[in-house]
Amino acid sequence: MSLIQINHLKKSFRGTEVIKGIDFQLDKGKCIALLGPNGAGKTTTLRMLSGLMEPTDGTIIFTDAKKGEDIRELIGYLPQFPVFYEWMSGLEFLSYAGRLAGLGRKEAKDRSLELLKLVGILEAKNRRVAKYSGGMKQRLGIAQALIHRPQLIMLDEPVSALDPIGRREVLDMLEGLKKETTILFSTHILNDAEEICDEILFLHNGKIVESGSMAELRERHQQPKIDLFFTGKSGEYAEIFSNHKLTYSISVEGNRISVFVTNIVLARQAFLRLIAEQNLPLERFEVSSMTLEDVFMKVVGK
Repeated sequence: MSLIQINHLKKSFRGTEVIKGIDFQLDKGKCIALLGPNGAGKTTTLRMLSGLMEPTDGTIIFTDAKKGEDIRELIGYLPQFPVFYEWMSGLEFLSYAGRLAGLGRKEAKDRSLELLKLVGILEAKNRRVAKYSGGMKQRLGIAQALIHRPQLIMLDEPVSALDPIGRREVLDMLEGLKKETTILFSTHILNDAEEICDEILFLHNGKIVESGSMAELRERHQQPKIDLFFTGKSGEYAEIFSNHKLTYSISVEGNRISVFVTNIVLARQAFLRLIAEQNLPLERFEVSSMTLEDVFMKVVGK
């Protein structure tokens, strides 16, 4: 069931259109990723959806909202760089946020304790926020966004500034939060979206260029792929495979060459023969499916 409908949404700054008439809908109970490179317009889109920025044109319609109702009551929002009163404890900060959201004193405290447990930092409830790690602060920020029981929680690059441990903590938490509310989060880290999201929106140069579940995206754009891992950098071997008649396209990253082919069975036989004949320093040979990064690069034409 649809939670929110976005129709022909646009935003211009000083005559330059940065969001160019995007259309999509968010369904209840889903985790949706807004994907795109830096500068694609992800933060601008989230700020318009949250009511922090007026669109130049277009409409944002919440299914359950009455005409003229303040939609901020339906939304929880965590900016990319959240700011806290670091002299407060985690419990004090959340209770304060709850009071600002209109909760009574006891309700705000009870809800704060409930959320601190939900996001996994209850044992640190009396610790000053200044003493929290980056991952703990992100967890606290997400709890703050949930304090008033919104229908939709929006997170702007929630893991981009975290170390690997903090990133894993927050991703695991988001996986669990899908049972509590609808989640929309922006990121340029495609693996994160592939791991936890039900649906994906590709934003590129201010336009939605593709959308759907990972299964739907793979079905529309699937191309057989062989990953070749070599000792050292693989760029010097790329031309051998790029000129092959079975090669559709090729990409090189470090010691890996990813070759998209027209026939996986014939290509597997031909490439193994070629590697043996030229005595190439192959470490690993993998037949794999397209990743979200592969789909994105194909869609944006790079």
